Amino acid sequence: MTKKARSMRVISGTFLIAGTMIGAGMLGIPLVTGVSGLFPGIVVTTIVWFFMYCTGLLFLEVTLWMPDGSNVLSIAGRFFGREGRLISGGMFIFLYYCLMVAYFAAGAPLLADAFSMIGLHVTGWKMFILFGFVFGGIVAMGPKSIDRVNIIISIAMIASWFILIGSGGEEVESVRLKFAKWPAMIMAMPVLFSAFGFHNVIPSLCTYLERDKKSLRFAVFWGSFLPLIVYIVWQWLVIGAVPQEVLSKIFEEGTPITAAFRAVTGNPMFVMVGRFFAFFAIVTSTLGVAFSMVDFLGDGFNVEERKGLSRVGLTLLTFVPPLILAMLNPGIFIAALGVAGGFGEAFLNGLLPIGLLWIGKYTWKLKADLNWLENKGVLSFLTLCALFVIVLEFVHLFQLK
Repeated sequence: MTKKARSMRVISGTFLIAGTMIGAGMLGIPLVTGVSGLFPGIVVTTIVWFFMYCTGLLFLEVTLWMPDGSNVLSIAGRFFGREGRLISGGMFIFLYYCLMVAYFAAGAPLLADAFSMIGLHVTGWKMFILFGFVFGGIVAMGPKSIDRVNIIISIAMIASWFILIGSGGEEVESVRLKFAKWPAMIMAMPVLFSAFGFHNVIPSLCTYLERDKKSLRFAVFWGSFLPLIVYIVWQWLVIGAVPQEVLSKIFEEGTPITAAFRAVTGNPMFVMVGRFFAFFAIVTSTLGVAFSMVDFLGDGFNVEERKGLSRVGLTLLTFVPPLILAMLNPGIFIAALGVAGGFGEAFLNGLLPIGLLWIGKYTWKLKADLNWLENKGVLSFLTLCALFVIVLEFVHLFQLK
């Protein structure tokens, strides 16, 4: 491979990670950080990014111990045995179903709004059925249809984000940016965990970049750092443009931040582009997660030919359970993101990489190349951080009751 070709692959890998992270989580981040204010929000966002970056490096090191084509199940099975494989598989399903519930809860009303613009009014349970039918149909048609739609929607999402920042900048008021409630920032961590997950693409990235550790580490750093910048700018816009009391109200209702746009600004461009951006972000996330779920379920049920009726069946298994849950509780968006991050991400992208690296290096005596990050004290501290987030989510769920 030529140097130019390798450089292009590294850039592609970097944007693969960034694209995996930037999505529907953006619709919840300003709500959970807005309760504490912009500067506490920036601090806790950066902390969570650094934690996920570190565990991403750990998982990368472990993946490089494995042969090409290995995934979470095979990696967990090698180091933790059958029980570890089952637990990891169960957490994978739990995490992705939680995310799909969140995407249904936020995406269905936005799709219904889009249809109302052409005179078709869809409300109640019908809008959830419509969302599942449209995007479940795309997933059922196969990888090519997913890829084509995802490219178009991703370009539209990026364009709408830049337009939104440009049109909404004048709505930002400096007095709102000064608000700070530092203790409240820790409660944002579970939702932020769900927004910084990218570890699931590392095995594929290792194959794509031919196991070149230097290139892989470059992609992991910049691929995760770019979303950090995007999230910080996004918080500046929303927290500066939306009054604190409105942020708190929307947060309590459990709905996406776009619900506040129409109520707080007279700028029609800001409102319209904001809703389009939200819809595009949800669609890209939905397609990516659904694609992973179909393949995961196919592996689990030993479905080798994931085409035709077999693929339709796997797609129904992917879409129907979250569809039902979202219909039963339409205001579940923030709660679902929190559960996904606080439990699913904290385990799969926190505790699991730490445990795998520990077993591999200190029990199996495999060679690692992580300098300070492979230190037992650092690994223990990261473990405590992941457990802390899990406890936070337990506390949050207890408060909801």
